[in-house]
Amino acid sequence: MNWKQVLLLSCAAAFVFLAILQEGESASVRTSEEPKESLNKIFMAESDASNFFKKRGKRSTKSQDEINAENRQKLSADERRREYYEEQRNEFENYVEEEQDEQEEKSREQIEQWRQWHYDGLSPSYLYQRQNI
Repeated sequence: MNWKQVLLLSCAAAFVFLAILQEGESASVRTSEEPKESLNKIFMAESDASNFFKKRGKRSTKSQDEINAENRQKLSADERRREYYEEQRNEFENYVEEEQDEQEEKSREQIEQWRQWHYDGLSPSYLYQRQNI
């Protein structure tokens, strides 16, 4: 029975506390200003509000200016995307070409070193063994 009394007392205390908080909020507004002036700062005139929210509906047709603006944005985005990918492709091609050149140069050097190491001095060097076409 004791826990029921504690529960009832805590509910009553919470109810009183919430009632005091509700009254405190309403009293927190300044009374020095007139209500009309404070409302003018918060709310706007009806004509301004209608202009602010004056937008076309989802199902209404777009104006030609809106269509042209969207098309210009799409075209510029496509152009930027094309230029970006073209630049990336060029950089990759340059990278691959440089890598191939380096590999060819290393291969040439290794072949030349192998020929110099294995040259016995009896036969002419490989430069003179080429057949002229």
